[in-house]
Amino acid sequence: MQDWKNYVYGRARSAWARGLPLYGSSFRFTIVYLCGDSPADIDNIIKPIQDALVGVVFSDDSLVSDVDSHRRFISDGIDLTNLPALLIEGALSGEECVYVAVDSAGPLGSYL
Repeated sequence: MQDWKNYVYGRARSAWARGLPLYGSSFRFTIVYLCGDSPADIDNIIKPIQDALVGVVFSDDSLVSDVDSHRRFISDGIDLTNLPALLIEGALSGEECVYVAVDSAGPLGSYL
């Protein structure tokens, strides 16, 4: 598990454009897991990824108040319309991948 966290940490450091962790009171964590035929449970990959992003994306994962998680099978085909460039790149690779986005949390009513 520590190897996975180290891998995610390294990838996040190279992909995080801001260079400094976000500071604020609450964040929305969005994950898209493009998987093969034997996927991990989506809920089991959220926490290790959040842990790996501490110090890179946010100062502490306790600041994550909202989580959106999505799992899609690569073999089902992925509609690339309106997807972020990094997610399109992952989908086109044909390999399992995880896309993560972190934004400020919105009002509860905006999610319901």
